[in-house]
Amino acid sequence: MKDKVSILVVFCLLITISCFSQEKTKKELKAAKELQKQKETEALVDSGNFVFDAEYVMPQSGRMIYLDYNRHYLSLSPEIVKCDLPFFGRAFYVPYGGDGGIKFEGKPENIKVEKNNKSYSIKATVKGKDDVYNLFFAVFYDGGTTLSINSNNRVPISYTGHIRAPEPKKD
Repeated sequence: MKDKVSILVVFCLLITISCFSQEKTKKELKAAKELQKQKETEALVDSGNFVFDAEYVMPQSGRMIYLDYNRHYLSLSPEIVKCDLPFFGRAFYVPYGGDGGIKFEGKPENIKVEKNNKSYSIKATVKGKDDVYNLFFAVFYDGGTTLSINSNNRVPISYTGHIRAPEPKKD
C-alpha cells in the first residue's frame, strides 16, 4: 500500500513540475516577443522613417469611428510627410473641390522626439499647400500609436493605429 501511495505522490509531483515549466516557458516567449517588438519600434522611431496606419478616428465632438474600408495613412520621413486621412468635424476653410479629408504633402519642420517611460512623443510641423499642420504622435513600445492633428482651418482630430516600416520603393 505504501508503494502505491509513494508512486502516486511521485507521479503528481512530476505532473506539477511539468506544468510549471511549461508556464515559465510561455512567459519567457511572451517577454521575448515583447522585447523584439520594442526594439523594432525603437528602430523605426530612431530612423524617423515610418508609416502610421489609422484604424480608428476620434473626432472632437462625437464617438470613435472604425476605419475599415480604405487604407488611411500618414507617412513620415525626414524629407517629406504624406498624409491621406479622413476628417470628421468642423472645418473653417476647405479649398474648392476638396474632398473633406486631410490630404497633404510637405517637408516636416521642428521635429522633436522625446523618450518617455513606456512611449515616445514625436512632434512635427508640416506646411501643406493650403494649411499648416501640427502633428503629435504618442508611440508605444508595442507599436500602437495615437496621432493628433491640429491645423489652422479645422478643429483638432485624433487617430489611433500602428506604425510600421515603409514598403521598399519599386524601381
